[in-house]
Amino acid sequence: MKTWLEKWNPEDEAYWNSDGSKIAWRTLIITTITLTLSFASWFMMSVIAVKLPGLGFSFSKDQLFWLTAIPGLAAGLLRIIHTFLLPIFGTRHIVSFATAIKLIPVIGIGFAIMDVNTPFWVFAVLAFTTGFGGGDFSSYMPSTSLFFPQRLKGTALGIQAGIGNFGVSLAQFVTPLVISVGIFGASTVFTSIDPKETITVFENSSVQKQKEVFASLDTEVQARILSNVKKNIVDSVSTAVNSQDNAVIFSSLPIKTKAKAIANANPKLAEKILNNISPENPAVKNKPIYLQSAAFWFAPFLIIMAFVSWFYLKSIPMKASVKEQLDIFSNKHTWYCTITYVMTFGTFAGLSAAFPLMIKFLYGDFPNAPDPLVYAFYGPLIGSASRIAFGFVADKVGGAILTTITGMGILAGSILLVTQGLVAPTSMDQFPLFVTVILGMFFFTGIGNAGTFRQYPIIFKENPRQAAGVIGWTAAIAAFGPFIFSKLIGNNISANGTVNQFFIGVCLFTLLATAINWWFYNRKNCEKPS
Repeated sequence: MKTWLEKWNPEDEAYWNSDGSKIAWRTLIITTITLTLSFASWFMMSVIAVKLPGLGFSFSKDQLFWLTAIPGLAAGLLRIIHTFLLPIFGTRHIVSFATAIKLIPVIGIGFAIMDVNTPFWVFAVLAFTTGFGGGDFSSYMPSTSLFFPQRLKGTALGIQAGIGNFGVSLAQFVTPLVISVGIFGASTVFTSIDPKETITVFENSSVQKQKEVFASLDTEVQARILSNVKKNIVDSVSTAVNSQDNAVIFSSLPIKTKAKAIANANPKLAEKILNNISPENPAVKNKPIYLQSAAFWFAPFLIIMAFVSWFYLKSIPMKASVKEQLDIFSNKHTWYCTITYVMTFGTFAGLSAAFPLMIKFLYGDFPNAPDPLVYAFYGPLIGSASRIAFGFVADKVGGAILTTITGMGILAGSILLVTQGLVAPTSMDQFPLFVTVILGMFFFTGIGNAGTFRQYPIIFKENPRQAAGVIGWTAAIAAFGPFIFSKLIGNNISANGTVNQFFIGVCLFTLLATAINWWFYNRKNCEKPS
């Protein structure tokens, strides 16, 4: 079976109408389906990590954020590699292999979840392999840009990237549904703690009983629970009772503070403590789930699409060595485009990864706290939809103006998050506005993703091979978004319980990226109008 096409010239209208169009659209359909699975498998850890503590995995808050950050780190590194693979191996080989290799994280994570004693390093390694799903984007998109004529590149790239981005929502939407279905393996009891009922437990029990139960815990466990209380409060209580004994300090804390400290502990540990204080209390909620199904359900689809890719895809006869492809780095616009795409896709991917854990750790302590997975999929869904819709708009009005509008939207959202206290909340009353602002930012990132991918083929129109390379490279760097967002947001929350500093940084970077885009690509008489 031949891999390479003998001829390819999409700009020749006669050739396009006779053979080219059919080949291009068939390729787009197949690669878009596989890309959707890529994004879904790339982000599956962001939804699985939220549920791990409830199964009994004793991972810290920082470790959970690491699990959502590592896939972004892996995808960024792998996208750099994918940037140079297309001219060497071609579309058919890359897409087929990239689809099949994602079975490693899908099957591996499924089995890891089934054993509560699986160490963190195993999850970390498997989280890295989910980066396979994020890495191949830098082969898929350059491939699509070569299959379509200049007049349809924005539409084709918008469709593929937009529908591909739906994979993020797919993972976050399907997970709550499939974890109730036993695809393989036995169910596991998932434990959650109701903060409001926890307060009731402490109100209806004696201080002496609370002290006895806390004193029975290991010293290390006691210290871990007290770390959920602000240090100045612990120090103040310790001074007031004139004791350094953890059990004495804990029992002397205000009722709401004690309840919050327990509710924030590992759910299985909190269950043990609460049941010892008050057996069969309403604060502990248990239900059987099949979290491994959140990984296993991908497997049959990946196998099918790997075979479909192998038998129905062809490769464009355009070959270049890695050394020849390095010429993109001598062009200043490669670096400017990298900055603008980090602003658009980097923000989209970063928010997609961090959104569920932000909900959990910023708003999860309040009574009637929201379930992160109920809201998480809406953001990527909106961002993906706007990317598809504005791909057509970009072909009509140009991409640069859309990228500028995106910068203004992300900047406005970041300012609102900080000035309205939405990422340093004091009550659940702020949650609706928090979700609204985040969803608005997702919407603008979709507009920007459509705009930038319309811009790059025009900015580098003198050399289609370079244009494809730049698309791959910018996508590679922007793929670090989940790593940057998850790690820095996690650090902010661990340090001071807010994310204000991070979003101030987002404001400054967005101003820089928007200014670069406006100056070089958007203003009147700019250097590269696009």
